[in-house]
Amino acid sequence: MTVADPSAVAAAVADAHRREWAFVLAATVRVTRDLDAAEECAQDAFAAALTDWPVHGIPARPGAWLTTAARRRALNVVRHRGVERRWLPLLVEEDSVPGPGELAGDDGALPDDRLRLIVTCCHPALDRSAQVALTLRLMCGLSTAEVARAFLVGESTMAARITRAKKKIALARIPYRVPSAAELPERVDAVLSVVHLLFTTGHTTPAGEELVRRDLVERSVELSRMLRRLLPGDPAVAGLLALVLLTDARRTTRTAPDGRLLLLAEQDRAQWDRPAIAEGVALVREALRSRPPPRYALQAAIAAVHAESPSWDDTDWHEIVALYGVLGQLWPSPVVALNRAVAVGFASGADAGLAAVDALAGDRQLAGYGYLPAARADFLRRLGRVAEARAAYAEALSLTGNAVEREFLAGRLRQLGGTPR
Repeated sequence: MTVADPSAVAAAVADAHRREWAFVLAATVRVTRDLDAAEECAQDAFAAALTDWPVHGIPARPGAWLTTAARRRALNVVRHRGVERRWLPLLVEEDSVPGPGELAGDDGALPDDRLRLIVTCCHPALDRSAQVALTLRLMCGLSTAEVARAFLVGESTMAARITRAKKKIALARIPYRVPSAAELPERVDAVLSVVHLLFTTGHTTPAGEELVRRDLVERSVELSRMLRRLLPGDPAVAGLLALVLLTDARRTTRTAPDGRLLLLAEQDRAQWDRPAIAEGVALVREALRSRPPPRYALQAAIAAVHAESPSWDDTDWHEIVALYGVLGQLWPSPVVALNRAVAVGFASGADAGLAAVDALAGDRQLAGYGYLPAARADFLRRLGRVAEARAAYAEALSLTGNAVEREFLAGRLRQLGGTPR
């Protein structure tokens, strides 16, 4: 007799994957000490849920059920491969407590397995791009294609990068543990990059029906707060927490009740999360006292200008352009350059903005980046160059996987007499 409807089970499993994947995988890695094996066991557990839950019902704690199922499979794998002795020196006991010099949370306990997984993937033996890509893949359960889009590279390139990173972890016998207080700072920039990309991926989902993946956003905020507790004096950590708080403060106003995308100029600022903004602004001020200021503090300062502006018309775009200029000097990036170009358009007019955007058209890293033609289309629309704007909106639409953003672009195209494809 079926206890749970299959469609309800499918929805519950999908929700559990979004919310619990990192917990399940991180706990399973403790057993296997092998990332590929742990992924397989975790995936098997989610597959088993699809057949077990319709018969026995959806458990009250899906994450605990999935973790138990994955760890049981992992123990079988370990026994089958006979690797207990080979991995024994690297095992971290479940009831272990912080040793001398090891970091602990506010309650004295070790941070959870997700932090172990992040710092393992951010080991100095791996190059930076591999650290971030691997952690996004494992922490979030993102597909290789989604991670590739976050990095602006091809899927095959990213697949090879992730595979090499996993092999290097296995060959180097990198231990699965939280490093000591003395070791953690050298990895903090990579860890912050991971959390930031986790946030940006959730803030505007690369593909899917919803604009925001709340689970990824909330996870990144939680991890930012955890890092703040662990490294309270680190200005980069303060800057990252400020950035995610200030940006996420606008979350509920980014879409209309009918699901339509609302641009910053259209959002009801009275509905923004003012306590989060106040906390973020205080963190920005603290982080900017460092010299040179961390890149996240500068990005947070830009977000603070928006957050503290009483209206769109009152936004100090010249200050934003200046902040992007400093950011671009300290952290050169084609995306930063594009954001600065857009700000130039609001500070100095659509002609200046279009010229700044067009100057980036030859950057190979921005090829296939949908926000470039979207920005260009908006400036062309404002300048009355309708035919060129239609072509740019069509290009942006072809490069966009998020349904909410696609509908926005299609709407703009229709307004200009074009036909979305």
